[in-house]
Amino acid sequence: MKLKKFLLRYYPPGVILLYEQGGHQYQRTLDLLDLRPGTDVEALVDQIMQSEPLLTENRRHHLFKLIIKLIEKQKSEKRHDFALLRVLRAHVLPLTNCAFNKSGSMFITGSYDRTCKVWDTSTGEELHTLEGHKNVVYAIAFNNPFGNKIITGSFDKTCKLWNANTGALHYTLRGHQTEIVCVSFSPQSDLIATGSMENTAKLWDVEYGTERSTLYGHSAEIVSLHFNTQGNLMVTGSFDHDSRIWDTRTGTCVHRLSGHTGEVSSTQFNYGGDLCVSGSIDRTTRVWDVRMGKCLSVKQGHTDEVLDVCFDSSGTNFVSASADGTARVYSTRTGACLHTYVGHDGEISKVSFNPQGTSVITASSDKTCRIWNVSSGGDGGAYNGGGNVGEDGGDPSGRDGCAQVLEGHMDEIFSCAFNYEGDHIITGSKDNTCRIWKAKQ
Repeated sequence: MKLKKFLLRYYPPGVILLYEQGGHQYQRTLDLLDLRPGTDVEALVDQIMQSEPLLTENRRHHLFKLIIKLIEKQKSEKRHDFALLRVLRAHVLPLTNCAFNKSGSMFITGSYDRTCKVWDTSTGEELHTLEGHKNVVYAIAFNNPFGNKIITGSFDKTCKLWNANTGALHYTLRGHQTEIVCVSFSPQSDLIATGSMENTAKLWDVEYGTERSTLYGHSAEIVSLHFNTQGNLMVTGSFDHDSRIWDTRTGTCVHRLSGHTGEVSSTQFNYGGDLCVSGSIDRTTRVWDVRMGKCLSVKQGHTDEVLDVCFDSSGTNFVSASADGTARVYSTRTGACLHTYVGHDGEISKVSFNPQGTSVITASSDKTCRIWNVSSGGDGGAYNGGGNVGEDGGDPSGRDGCAQVLEGHMDEIFSCAFNYEGDHIITGSKDNTCRIWKAKQ
């Protein structure tokens, strides 16, 4: 093996090693999820050098400089104020979803008008209209981080795979018997997952457009699915009150995650893949040990349905959003509630961290999005909460954490997302428009 090149990954922090073996190029990633401005870099470099055979002594100084650069990037991060860049009346019927590619240079919108549209973020120009579905285009996704493919899942029971750069249709994926309501690419972009109202999920081969496997086991519709970083596992959430973890190589169920007393609305792995989180209509959030399939903690405190959950990019914190109009941020390591965000006048249907993990954005039926500050108190590490159930408290200072209110939409906002750099936001609304917001310089 011969090391050829170093690459930096800022969110979450890591160093990618490109190496050559047997005439072929490969890569290995050194995840530095716990890297902080106060990290002892010399000790960290010693630890990495001892455990990574690709790194010889003459590479030590270069590695040291790369880690310093990652820390400087963290120090330079600042909270942005956002200004409205443009309003796009994207479709003739209401939007269903919107999403950025990784860089944020393009975004896509799905609609009840049976189309998906591809847009240039900087100019607002419509690049492509993806036509062919015979019913609502409900679920859409880029194959990030690559961003050269798009999938669209429809109420017409099919999923379509498109070329993001040309708008050309690669494949139509047929096999579901009812509406497709959630879709995802694996991080390696070799698999597509689709979830359906018929209680099944399917895995498809990206290169050939063929079905790999059908995932049987849920007894009600599947409304959420998410791959782990390695792409070998996927978690699904269902209205049957359960989540399930699947081996994507065999299509078999690894664990059935039971315990919620209401429909599961959202599921997600952390970056490390050792934990996943689920939110439910039963007003609780649960954290699960992926290897054991065991519930580590039940988070209570919301007074209405939990509609969305997610981890930040490094897995340091996770957040839940509720129909009670609040969002709650938890430390993954301690399980403590760091903030309760209060201010919306309607339910919050979507929540997301910025890539840096310093801000949370919430989308609400009150026609606004809000950007909230995240405490630096969440210090990462493995969760050690051990199955506790409680009200979780919450830092009262979180009630003052609203950094900005994004106003202007005329109806409920159902979608919001940051781009990879965290300097652009997209919001989608039932008023048939999406809005692009840009960080002020």
